[in-house]
This record gives sequence, structure tokens and C-alpha cells, in this order.
Amino acid sequence: MPPRLLVITAAFGEGHNSAARNLALALDAAGAVTRTADPCLLGAPFVTEVLRRGYRLVTTHSPKLWQKIYRSTDQQDFRRQRLPLMRKPESYLAKLIDEFQADAIVSTYPLYPYFLERIFEQTGRRLPVFTAVTDSIEINAAWLKAPCDRWLVTDPATRETMVRSGISPERVIDTGFPVHPDFARLEPIPADDPCDPFRILFFPTAKLPYVRRLGRPLLDASPSTRITIVLGRNVRLLYRKAKDLQRAYPGRVRIIGWTQRVPQLLNSHHLVVGKAGGATVHEAIAARCPMFIHHLVPGQEEGNLALLESIGAGGLTPSPEALRTATADLLADRAARWRSMKQALARHGRNAGAVCAANYILERLKTSQATSSVRSLVSP
Repeated sequence: MPPRLLVITAAFGEGHNSAARNLALALDAAGAVTRTADPCLLGAPFVTEVLRRGYRLVTTHSPKLWQKIYRSTDQQDFRRQRLPLMRKPESYLAKLIDEFQADAIVSTYPLYPYFLERIFEQTGRRLPVFTAVTDSIEINAAWLKAPCDRWLVTDPATRETMVRSGISPERVIDTGFPVHPDFARLEPIPADDPCDPFRILFFPTAKLPYVRRLGRPLLDASPSTRITIVLGRNVRLLYRKAKDLQRAYPGRVRIIGWTQRVPQLLNSHHLVVGKAGGATVHEAIAARCPMFIHHLVPGQEEGNLALLESIGAGGLTPSPEALRTATADLLADRAARWRSMKQALARHGRNAGAVCAANYILERLKTSQATSSVRSLVSP
């Protein structure tokens, strides 16, 4: 029988959901039976939606406030603490495990392993738990203290951070961020591309002035630049501003609403400009597409920026002038700096994280099952 894996995520940040979806795709392709679920959304939909909206509002408009909230979690003991708001999600998770008859659990959210520890104590049945860490380098204590069998991390520097925190090296596996399996099949723009036109993929935040405030310097940096604006869930809010920019620069601006073709877009553009979310940064790395970050949530996303800088594949451009200057520098001397970044990304080589993680999980389960079978045969 193929192994049955429950993949659990949470709506607090697109990185968790993206990692869960991609892991499920890779596990299914490798022959497993999966179910992807958000216990918070299923167990307490109203509260989760309120918290989700609040999270997006604070991280977009008051990042300093979120930094204080985020840092405060380092002092909490999630093994003992049982928040009243999380009782229903925890109960729903126990129900999911029983109904699905899972052989193992993959979590992309740091609090679920604590739920699972209590569930296993109550049921007397313990399952393997794999935690896919969606942060890089700067790792919150909730991830580090999570009771699980294995941690799947994004890069060697993150693995080193976790090992230094006291986790056994053999339990921290560098698989890369679980990007969509398509990234492993797509061909990025080569480093010797002529860069004319120079195509920029722009992900604006929900801040209303930012479309034009950041779009203009990208277009003014060089006559060769062309931008594709991906509005996503903010299409109604931002479309008019994007349209104004398109009219001001005829033939140089393309507008996209919601799309599931992010892997294809990243692999067909020379540069991505967006916020420092885990999913976006690691998808850019997978597509070998240099990235400039225009919005950073302190604490939670600082590690993603540090990873990008350590690779030599981008950096922070906190103002329109900084963005215009950085883009112009990228294209100077026949785009020499851009070509250097492309080569650095090729050396880093992380474009198959979900596939690597799926293969590791299934191989680990196969080994565990074989060991259990041998023990049952030799036991008196």
C-alpha cells in the first residue's frame, strides 16, 4: 500500500501554503497518497480569517509592530501553553489524522508539532512528523523547539543555525525550500542573454501608492526595461494605479491579476522586485532570477534577505531612488552585475526543493517500515 501523508499548513503567510501545496504535488508524483489541510481554517474558520486579515494588515502597514509580536514568541513555551483560540484547530487535527489514517505527517507551520505531541499522548499512537521550515537563517524559537522527527530546511546556512541551537545534525536535512516541481523542469534565462528588452517581474504590496512609486523608477532606470505587474489578490485595489502607469509608459507595462504561472513568469524574466516573503525569495532563487526587495517585515523576513545577499543574488532597495540606482547599476557595462548574479544563483542550485523533500520523506518511511518489519520477525 502506498504511504498516506497528511500535509498540514496555515493561512498566516503564503510561504506555509505554498510549501504545503508543492510538497503534496511532489509526494503524489512519487506515489504517495496525500491530503493537504489547514486545521486552523477548518477548525475555527471565523477566528482564523480575522487573524489572517490582521496579520496581513500589520505586516504590510506596521512591520515594526509585527517585529515586536514576532520576537515575543521566542519566550513562549508552546509545549505547555494551550491557547483557547487553538483548541478547536487542535481537535480538528486529531480528527483529520484519524479519518485519513495517516502514516506520517508533514507540517509547514511551526505550531502544529506541539499540537501533535499532545494528540499522540492522548491517543497512544505516535506517527513520524516532518517539519518543513519556511524561514531562512533567522529561525524563530517556535521552529527550533518543535517536537518532530526531522526538520527539512532551505539551505546550508539555515541548517547550521539549527544545529548550533542544539538540534542533532542528522535530524536537520537541507532539501531546499519546497518550490513547485515545475522549477526543476523549466529553463531559466541564460547568463549570456542580451537583456534587451530587460524584463522585470514586479509584485507590489497592498499599499496603494506603491505601484507607481516603485514602477516609475524601474522604467526610468533604462529605456530597455519592461515590467510585468502581478496584482494577485489586490487586483481590485491596485488595478487603476497600474493602468495609470501603463498609460504613462506605452508598450512597456504588462498587467496580470491572479496567476498560477509564477514558475513560468520567473523563468522568463530577468529580475524580480517584491517583498521578502519566503515563497517569493526562494522561487526567485529556484528560477535563478536576481531579486530586489522593496518591503521587508523585520524579524520574520530578515533571514530571507540575508540568504539572498549571501548568495550574491540581490538585496534591499528600500526607496524609489535606491531601486532606480540598483536597476541601472545592474544593467551597466552590458549587464555585467546581472550576469554575475545569474552565475551565483546557478552555483547555489536550489530549484527542486519539493522533489528532494518528497524523496527524502518517502525513503525515510520505507527505511523505518523495513526496520519495524525486521524487529517484529526477530522478537520472541
